[in-house]
Amino acid sequence: MAFPEDILDSGEQVIHNLRPHWRKVAIPVVLAPILVGLGSYGYFAVRHHAGGFVLKYVVLALAAILLIWWSIRPFLFWLTTRYVVTDRRVLMRNGVLSRTGRDVPLTRVNDVSFKRSIVERMFGSGTLVIESAGERGQVSLNDVPHVELVQRDIYRLVEDEAQRLR
Repeated sequence: MAFPEDILDSGEQVIHNLRPHWRKVAIPVVLAPILVGLGSYGYFAVRHHAGGFVLKYVVLALAAILLIWWSIRPFLFWLTTRYVVTDRRVLMRNGVLSRTGRDVPLTRVNDVSFKRSIVERMFGSGTLVIESAGERGQVSLNDVPHVELVQRDIYRLVEDEAQRLR
């Protein structure tokens, strides 16, 4: 799903168009064929036993529920989450059925920092924290790939925007 260019102002340029790091969907993607395999095995294993007609569909329904909850749902959340940095603002969009969005103008950014756990350091991601002068204060972007690069670019863009407005 590409970022909709129509929400950008005229002349506004996208610097970074990111999704959360791919490791957020690694386990759900690996779990999908395992759950399908276990559900299929359970369906055909129960089929030959007495009274198995209802039980085989219970097994199938349970496998489908687990597949949706543990694999499809996290993948859809990952797929519909976007972090976009432009030369004027930082945009966050997420949500599958209902959408949530937040924009932070670069002119309101007071501080940009990041946090990285040991696992995030191994994968090159982290949490980006943007301190804003607005009423809502702090914005945290979780699992941002190349977080140090993004943090540095936002800081540079904030300085450039301040120079442009002087």
